[in-house]
Amino acid sequence: MGVSNLRLKFPGEPSLIFKDLSFTVLKGEKVLLLGPSGCGKSTLLQVLSGIVPNSIEVPLKYDSILLPDSWGFVFQDPDTQFCMPYVDEELAFVLENLNIPREQMDELIKEALASVGLGSLVVHTLIQDLSQGMKQRLALASVLLLQPDVLFLDEPSALLDPEGTVQIWDSVKEIAKDKTVIIVEHKIDQIADWVDRVVLFNPNGVIIADGHPSVIFERHHKELIEYGIWYPDVWHDYVNSVQFKRIEESRRLEKTPSSSIMKLQDFKGYRGKKEKLTIHGAEVRKGSWVAIIGENGAGKSTLLLSLMQLIRTSGEYEVGEKKIDLKKKKKTPPSGLSLVFQNPELQFVTNSVFEEIAFSYATAGLPDTEIRPNVMDLLDMFQIHVNENRHPFQLSIGQKRRLSVATAFAQGADVLLLDEPTFGQDARNTFIILEQLEELRKNGTTIIMVTHDMMIAEHFTTEVWTIDKGRLIQQEQKGKENAYAGMVHSR
Repeated sequence: MGVSNLRLKFPGEPSLIFKDLSFTVLKGEKVLLLGPSGCGKSTLLQVLSGIVPNSIEVPLKYDSILLPDSWGFVFQDPDTQFCMPYVDEELAFVLENLNIPREQMDELIKEALASVGLGSLVVHTLIQDLSQGMKQRLALASVLLLQPDVLFLDEPSALLDPEGTVQIWDSVKEIAKDKTVIIVEHKIDQIADWVDRVVLFNPNGVIIADGHPSVIFERHHKELIEYGIWYPDVWHDYVNSVQFKRIEESRRLEKTPSSSIMKLQDFKGYRGKKEKLTIHGAEVRKGSWVAIIGENGAGKSTLLLSLMQLIRTSGEYEVGEKKIDLKKKKKTPPSGLSLVFQNPELQFVTNSVFEEIAFSYATAGLPDTEIRPNVMDLLDMFQIHVNENRHPFQLSIGQKRRLSVATAFAQGADVLLLDEPTFGQDARNTFIILEQLEELRKNGTTIIMVTHDMMIAEHFTTEVWTIDKGRLIQQEQKGKENAYAGMVHSR
């Protein structure tokens, strides 16, 4: 399998994604593609599988190409993967295409779900009711059921909790022992020692190294840092950097925030008629950075949607000393709150990258004469180096995420709610996002952020809330280095 002298160009873009790129994979090899966000890794997977140009029409040329006869693809965005409304129907659809007898399906479906950590799930569950992390597990289960010769995995663990990440890769390693596997992934701790090859790309989509993982990580450490690529010990290097030491010192000099900006008492959130979230009592102080952690499906995203009043809630809820009327039939988001959804496509409202941020600035009341320079500054700040007229849906997952965060910055909210803002990002863009959020927090913005990255929770947040099975079970306030002290358990 491979391609020779590949050239590819997206319509409307001034430059090629690949220029005379040649790449081959031997049968049974496990290959990890590493490179900065937007360098073309996901596009290469789609070319090697034939999705581009057979399903997605993109102009390309090559001297020769050899595609696999039997392959399965796990996409970055699990919502693009599904054909059926229910979990069991989705997996049954796969088995039907393999001509598996109906009487054998139930057991195979249960085994597939168990292999990806969904063994306790009611099989006839609406896929739309699953969390994004659970959807990601389901997408992998459906592909593993195919038993293809070649697996294309495009960030299959990006939305998973730490335990789920280990479980997913253990499943892949077990099932794919004799298969060819090509992986795009930023979270590489579970696979760095498992893959046979690491192929390293620069920001322009040029292969600059190809070899054994240990050789690549040792000999190309400088490039990994320069291009902002995840590598073993990247967090260790970052927290010992001059930039992070400045953040720590700045926090040590802060006064402990005293005024409350949000209070919750006997607060519940509902999905339809089902109670999905319970918070007996909690308080958020102005200028704090709260991390929301917990397993996939625990209720973390439900908490953010409840705070934004996008789903039905009950109890007592106060924002900025103003009580929110939870019985009001026609609800609107509380004043001063802004949400970055887990799926960035859910919040795009315009047809171009430029207009998306400009709309937020205009809504926030920025004068027309100041909008363009501010938009261009944000695009540069968040490394969104594409044609400003490109439609947001045509961006990579990482670029979509950065655009959604940039629009939230432009809104200037008092409280910023973020659902996994760093998923799909390379190391450089992760640290850029975190540093910009810290700058907002230092200037008075309160941040409430869902994350599965425990390093973020440890080094950037001032408080950690743990959600388990729809309940806030613990509020841990960080130590003096973050201007906080003590621990509070939810009543």
